Amino acid sequence: MAKDGVEKPLLSGLVNPTALTSKKDALKRRYRHCKSAPLAEFVPVGTNGIRPIPRYESIFGKLHPSFKKVAIFLAVYLGVGTVSFYLVRNQVEGTKTDGILDAVYFCVVTMTTVGYGDLVPDSVLTKLLACAFVFTGMALVGLILTKAADYLVEKQEILLVKALHMRQKPGPADILKDIETNGVRYKCITVFILLLVLIIAGTIFLTTVEKLDTVDAFYCVCATITTLGYGDKSFSTKAGRAFAVIWILASTITLAQFFLYIAELNAEKRQRALVERVLTRRMTNVDLEAADLDDDGVVDAAEFIIYKLKEMGKISQEDISLIMEEFEDLDVDQSGTLSASDIMLAQSSQAER
Repeated sequence: MAKDGVEKPLLSGLVNPTALTSKKDALKRRYRHCKSAPLAEFVPVGTNGIRPIPRYESIFGKLHPSFKKVAIFLAVYLGVGTVSFYLVRNQVEGTKTDGILDAVYFCVVTMTTVGYGDLVPDSVLTKLLACAFVFTGMALVGLILTKAADYLVEKQEILLVKALHMRQKPGPADILKDIETNGVRYKCITVFILLLVLIIAGTIFLTTVEKLDTVDAFYCVCATITTLGYGDKSFSTKAGRAFAVIWILASTITLAQFFLYIAELNAEKRQRALVERVLTRRMTNVDLEAADLDDDGVVDAAEFIIYKLKEMGKISQEDISLIMEEFEDLDVDQSGTLSASDIMLAQSSQAER
């Protein structure tokens, strides 16, 4: 039995092979070059006055609308922490340089969990303050500052793509496509380069300003960016702590982002390997039965695509069920297909509710 229920002996005598080939090519073009969902900003306002859902700007616009909030939260944290620890500066023991600078430095060291030990709480009040600020600081680093790091990384990622394709002079669409394909790899490269710059800058600064030898300076850098913070080597001068306020924040967050992207890259490689296995595996009768959603004995292109996407782990049965529920709600006349009249009737019923 051939496709569409036509016997093979009858096929050669009754059906034009050229027509079959044209039909198959048309089907391929239909699914390979199907229209994607229209962008919300280009969808006209409906006749019932319902406005489309606003579309977020691309990476060539404002990457993170919450970037200002990141700066505000950080400023509030450091401001409150500086004032609090400045007021109780006499209850903090250790190597001191300047009251306000030491308070900011202590906030940063606490927030990033570096904890050198060169400044330590020495009273009940300062210990309770340190406990409060270490928890809020960790939450700030984990939930907010990573957005700022992503913002900076994506900005540099675009520059990296342009540099790799300098001779080709790619346009915005080409850059976006390349980032979508190799985005995680580019982020790993960008963050790794930034991390090297921060390590070198920290080492040079410690050798020139803090007067540490090269090995001790590199040792202090590694103990800092990994938040190990042994405390035997730290920033003890006024200039050093002013530098450390910015450098510690940047280096610790960059290292965390680097490990995050490494994990994401490994997950992406596993996903690609799974997709390759699914696409190269031979189709069996068991697969055919599983892909036949309507149990009519044949599998059309849509059923085949859905089955393969489920195998790749890109969609789940729950996703399909939710989409089918939406389809049934929109299919007002229960014809099994959607038309413009179905959409209008569905929108009218939703507006009445």
